[in-house]
Amino acid sequence: MLSAVQIYNNPNIQFKAETFIILSIIAWTYLMHAYYRARKIDYCYYKKTDAGRKRYDKTKYGAKKRWELERCLNDDDCPLDPVVKDNLRFLIGLRHEIEHQMTTKIDNALSARFQACCINFDEAIKKYIDSAYGISNHLSFSLQFSSISEPQVNQLRDYSELPPNISAYITSFDESIADEVYNNPKYSYRVLFVRKMVNRKGQADKVIEFIPVDSPMAEGLNKEYEIIKEREKPKFLPKAIIEKMRQKGYAKLNQYHFVQCWKQSNAKNDNKYGCLVGGKEWYWYENFIPVVEQYCRDNRLDE
Repeated sequence: MLSAVQIYNNPNIQFKAETFIILSIIAWTYLMHAYYRARKIDYCYYKKTDAGRKRYDKTKYGAKKRWELERCLNDDDCPLDPVVKDNLRFLIGLRHEIEHQMTTKIDNALSARFQACCINFDEAIKKYIDSAYGISNHLSFSLQFSSISEPQVNQLRDYSELPPNISAYITSFDESIADEVYNNPKYSYRVLFVRKMVNRKGQADKVIEFIPVDSPMAEGLNKEYEIIKEREKPKFLPKAIIEKMRQKGYAKLNQYHFVQCWKQSNAKNDNKYGCLVGGKEWYWYENFIPVVEQYCRDNRLDE
């Protein structure tokens, strides 16, 4: 897991998210194997013969096939919290989406879930293996080269530039879990950053300070954040989305195709993808753009 974090925090590394996912899944797999081994639980694939003996599934060169992480999570003896499992299942599913193709621009969109994965791992390895293996003491906050501007904030929460399959996967998985799971820090660890103002020297030596979530200061910050979060979503008319797609190379996309796209996906059945403005015109949210792009791909509108 330390290797996964080190690579993710390295500004010179590309494909950081992809590498983090792979290494963290390996780390969690080893952790679960160690847990089962210590409790004498057989974590290998096998079938029982008529005589009641175990016949192990083996690789081409004779090694026993041990459980992958998903099988470890599904076992009745798995000790992990259900929300921790959901976080890992999200990463496993995402790995399936990206393992056969190059992806771009997914690092920032998933960082909160990666952070939760790290914290969950540190807690699990100390609780179920040995506190000596905890990784929290080896990590520090990565330094930034500039403050975060408003356009950067918008980019961090914008899924419209993600590959369509990745955006669709994230949306589908998040909709499949309960709100209390989605908002649980063990699933996605979100923090709110504000610049710290002080009255005298010596009060701002720490770059980051954590405050209790139930403190008056935290309540005030959350109220301010809600004001920001509830700002009006960007909206687009069909013409604007069609133009965006044409700029991406889908020159054959026209109004007819656009209508077929939202009809096939039942996109107007709720207010998830858009809303009616003034009782006359339907406007689309940014999260509908990946749906249109996937439609363009499926129908080869770039040829």
